[in-house]
Amino acid sequence: MDAAVERLKTGFEKFKTDVYDKKPDMFEPLKTGQTPKYMVFACADSRVCPSVTLGLEPGEAFTVRNISAMVPPYCKNKYAGVGSAIEYAVCALKVEVIVVIGHSRCGGIKALLSLKDGADDSFHFVEDWVRIGFPAKKKVQRECCDLSFEDQCAALEKEAVNVSLENLNTYPFVKEALANGTLKLVGGHYDFVSGKFDTWGL
Repeated sequence: MDAAVERLKTGFEKFKTDVYDKKPDMFEPLKTGQTPKYMVFACADSRVCPSVTLGLEPGEAFTVRNISAMVPPYCKNKYAGVGSAIEYAVCALKVEVIVVIGHSRCGGIKALLSLKDGADDSFHFVEDWVRIGFPAKKKVQRECCDLSFEDQCAALEKEAVNVSLENLNTYPFVKEALANGTLKLVGGHYDFVSGKFDTWGL
């Protein structure tokens, strides 16, 4: 455990020497506030850090990471953590783009596709969370039934993003910003197996 903590400390020291101290023009303005252009939903998977894969600098993206980068539909009594982040990004920070990024070989997507009706959950939270993508699962099972499980997972990685984009439209402040032309929704998929990144809109 001591070695793990030391890794964090040495990592920060390297960041401070190689980045923070060498880029005062970047970090000085951030001391008084942030004006990010993007809100990014990305998976918590350790292989897909969006700041690294997209080259985002500090201050560029207001980021939420969770299992499978899912966005639940608007509900004041549930998923308030996600809802409050969206509200703050849109209403206070005035982000211009919300991008939801799925990725290859996602464990959450595999769990969603593997769920059996009526079966007991294995985790306290995971299964209930990934069920947010249930409409995407049904679409993939209907349209890709002849594909292998792995290929269905690949299709579901992108369809789950589409469900999250649709769910974003259920937030009244998102809907208003879209109508006013001040906000754009973008879907993305990072394939770390082949080294590809795709984007699309609904």
